Amino acid sequence: MIKKVLIANRGEIARRIIRTCKQLGIQTVAVYSDADQNALFKKDADEAYHIGPSQVQKSYLQLDKIMEVAEISNVDAIHPGYGFLSESPTFAERCREENIIFIGPEADILRLMGSKIEARKAMIKAGVPVIPGTDHAVDSARDAVAIAEQIGYPVMLKASAGGGGIGMEVVHSAAELQKAFENNSKRAETFFGDGAMFLEKHLQNSRHIEVQVLADHHGNTVHLFERECSIQRRNQKVLEEAPSPAISEELRVNLGKTAVKAAEAIHYTNAGTIEFLVDEKEHFYFLEMNTRIQVEHPITEEITGIDIVKEQINIANNQVLPFQQDEIQRNGHAIEVRIYAEDPIRFFPSPGTITRLELPKGEGVRNECAVTSGDKVTPFYDPMVAKLVVYGENRSEAIDKLKETLHQFKVEGIKTNIPMLQEIITYEAFIEGDTQTSFLRKYYQPTTGGN
Repeated sequence: MIKKVLIANRGEIARRIIRTCKQLGIQTVAVYSDADQNALFKKDADEAYHIGPSQVQKSYLQLDKIMEVAEISNVDAIHPGYGFLSESPTFAERCREENIIFIGPEADILRLMGSKIEARKAMIKAGVPVIPGTDHAVDSARDAVAIAEQIGYPVMLKASAGGGGIGMEVVHSAAELQKAFENNSKRAETFFGDGAMFLEKHLQNSRHIEVQVLADHHGNTVHLFERECSIQRRNQKVLEEAPSPAISEELRVNLGKTAVKAAEAIHYTNAGTIEFLVDEKEHFYFLEMNTRIQVEHPITEEITGIDIVKEQINIANNQVLPFQQDEIQRNGHAIEVRIYAEDPIRFFPSPGTITRLELPKGEGVRNECAVTSGDKVTPFYDPMVAKLVVYGENRSEAIDKLKETLHQFKVEGIKTNIPMLQEIITYEAFIEGDTQTSFLRKYYQPTTGGN
């Protein structure tokens, strides 16, 4: 049984994991960089170890150093959170070699689904619909143009490895594609060590819907319904809600069944997310699988009452899932917004010292926050400093609660995207649930300064 866990991460997700571990009576070990010397997650943990300078490549991506801390602190397991090494098959393999439980899927699954090209092939084999596109790496810009002419513009150029919107770009012509291919391939090589690119038909006016799955080591796989994640900027999610406000019950059932089918086809274990694009006629297509916990997992927890981190740990402990599909109930509506330290007009990061921070409180309000008053937001990591999650008996109540809590969320000393969030949730299209992936490009026109 797991008695001590190292969290190979930082910020709000490290705090989130520590919270559940404490509830389970599990000791926690944090690792931190120079920039996180005074971070809240470090203080939350039972033990904390310094692993290097502020730069991520010299600290949170230092596999050897993290494993050294795991040995020194005598942990039973490592939870990777999201980002950093969370989807690294090398990390999972190293844990197995050193008899430490990796709280996530097996290394071969991480390797399979970490390649978007190989993931497409696996889903095609499983009978899961995929977006029309290439099933192999495209070697050159010239080849990409030839393929795009067959698929038809616009096309989505994608890096095979990685995520977070890096190496992705919609292109509308051969000239755009030639330029975008070289730039994105180089960027993917820099970030992921793999510059392989492929093409998919770009589905205009589509929705980004994802389904949370859990699978144990005893052949049981369930889904926890869907999340609507269509409001995005530069392919990065900004606002998510559960359930989706605009899909039919028939599609909801089909998405859930298909997500379970996809997970079972690759013998998946632990928590994962199957992501789909849904067109205007409710045709859906596999997009990718995230083989880790998602940033937006709290909204699923709010509508199901299931602690996903707890289930991750239980699955890693080789326990059987405590519920079957028909026992999982969906209640109410939850919305999450990501609070970024950035200029809401130019979208530049806004590092600095937080001179004042007041978080909203009340029934149905959940703050997942990495900082407090007096903390410094550094330029070394993702600028997300908090997530605000609200729950209501229905979507209208959740939206009203979100409007109120965003007004109560006070941050001074840095700029944030709160003004943008306050604005977009007043749009008629949002209130009606008309939120395709083009939503921000179509509706949001920055007119106000940061708070």
